[in-house]
Amino acid sequence: MTMAEQQMSDRTDVAETESLAKVGRLTIAVEIAGLQHLQDSLSDEFAQVVAKIRDCPGRVIVVGVGKSGHIGNKIAATFASTGTPAFFVHAAEAAHGDLGMIEQNDVVLCLSNSGESAEFKPILQFCRRFSITMIAMTSAPHSSLGRYADLLLLLPKAEEACPMGLAPMTSTTMMLAMGDALASALMRSKGFARDDFAKFHPAGKLGAQLLRLREVMEMYPDRVKLPTVDLATPMRDVIATITAGRCGLTAVTDADDVIVGVVTDGDLRRALTGRESFDKTAEQMMTRDPISIDIESLAVEALNLCHNKRLGAVFIRDESGAVVGAAHLKDLLELGIA
Repeated sequence: MTMAEQQMSDRTDVAETESLAKVGRLTIAVEIAGLQHLQDSLSDEFAQVVAKIRDCPGRVIVVGVGKSGHIGNKIAATFASTGTPAFFVHAAEAAHGDLGMIEQNDVVLCLSNSGESAEFKPILQFCRRFSITMIAMTSAPHSSLGRYADLLLLLPKAEEACPMGLAPMTSTTMMLAMGDALASALMRSKGFARDDFAKFHPAGKLGAQLLRLREVMEMYPDRVKLPTVDLATPMRDVIATITAGRCGLTAVTDADDVIVGVVTDGDLRRALTGRESFDKTAEQMMTRDPISIDIESLAVEALNLCHNKRLGAVFIRDESGAVVGAAHLKDLLELGIA
């Protein structure tokens, strides 16, 4: 390839890259416009749907097919993880036995932009036969689905972002946003809180960050263990206790077994500058009134306290104010709380 041909090829590549980026930006712009229409179109019926789902004694059965089915699966998962029992049923499988998953106390949420997918017919007949509440998310209120539904989540007519106007893009984006809007409104209406969220997300980094210290103590008792010595314990025994405990510190108790101080590895290093240090007792070496945190606090708060105060651990106090353990920086990091 000559230099002139190479330069021409390079210019073509740049032009194609710019053109493809323009297509991407236009796609997103069309979907944003659709979402704006959706936001502007929400009516009182949205609030009625939220109330119907909130008061449902059963579960929300989300039904869809094709691309709407994929969106429905995600909506069901979001509902389930935010306090609204839900699962997904594929419309095409419903007539082959999956209708048995739907009970009379449930609410059925059907997703179909056109409202005329043939796979929905058994669902519609089943809901009508057994007086099961059906909610339709569609852009066609006069469709079969729209006419059968007890309540409508109406999607505004919007341009599909597909360059040929064929593949569902804007419509499925609006469905996803409508599902998130429902989940958010349900969380607010039910008073769904952070602790509730933690119940459904026990695994991974998110679950670890939602753990409370009480739960850490219940699940990992070895990680909050706290060795102790009394006030009169000689230094050699304090060192032995810290070494055996393998957590870099020991609590110091008074005659009533109340924790009144702490001796840490750092205290030992700073104090052991001469032979006379070995003649001291725990009382002479300890730091009084060690920093502590409430047992109902999040474990991540204990981690932040350790970081901010440059501590290896903070004591955990129960409702009565008694020290019941210690949150160790190293162990909190190993649990993925960061």
